[in-house]
Amino acid sequence: MKSDANARADSDEGPFYRHLIASLARIEDGAILRFAFFALLAGTMGVLYVDYRELNANAPADLTYQPQPILPPASTEDGGGRARPDLTTAPDVLDEPLSIGLGSGGVLSLTGTIDPGSGQRFADEIAARGEYVSTVLLDSPGGSVNDALEIGRLILEKGLSTEVRDGGLCASSCPIIFASGTERIAGRDAAIGVHQIYAAALSASPIDALSVAGVAMSDAQNVTAEITRHLGEAGVDPALWIHALETPPDRLYYFTPEELEHYRLVTDMPDN
Repeated sequence: MKSDANARADSDEGPFYRHLIASLARIEDGAILRFAFFALLAGTMGVLYVDYRELNANAPADLTYQPQPILPPASTEDGGGRARPDLTTAPDVLDEPLSIGLGSGGVLSLTGTIDPGSGQRFADEIAARGEYVSTVLLDSPGGSVNDALEIGRLILEKGLSTEVRDGGLCASSCPIIFASGTERIAGRDAAIGVHQIYAAALSASPIDALSVAGVAMSDAQNVTAEITRHLGEAGVDPALWIHALETPPDRLYYFTPEELEHYRLVTDMPDN
């Protein structure tokens, strides 16, 4: 009977193991390295694919986000202005992209957020049915400053009137549009307010917003110059925009009826 040591020796030197050792010896070192390289490459591609799927799944939320206009509280007594009048339009309607609808009596209603591209939509509407429009009725929390200027310039060019009714809202960039009317009608309980320009409001896309942020001061100054020039051309006292410059973006300065008349922002304010 063989000892345990001899049995292990015969097993180690058996035909199967001798064949395995011989096969491994015939594999070149280069082949082993190539196999290891391609295995590593395959693993890396698998990890990248998983990462890509996760990024792609998150893209709609992360890469297409459009900052929405905020409706911050009215300025405190120290900041001036007045408390915001009661609004009659539901907040979710005001949060929607700007809707443009022609009603009776030549009234073209602009309701909701002034989203990027709304200036072009307004121009298309005026080109198609502008002969029926006499007054632009506003109810908006504001939004894109550039689009507000586009709309305002066209209103001024066409000689249209603007209106904000009691319980209606015209905040942030919306007063630029309101100021553009040949006649500017506001209810005494209309909420008309301004605050500082911020980078997202200047941009037409999320990518642009990143570049705007890098030169926000210069852009804000340029746009402020455009706004004050536009106000002067419309017959409104540009000094009203000082309240915008003094009011942080997280607050709104709502004009009193007396201020609206003082700055010539309204030409008519019917009694209730």
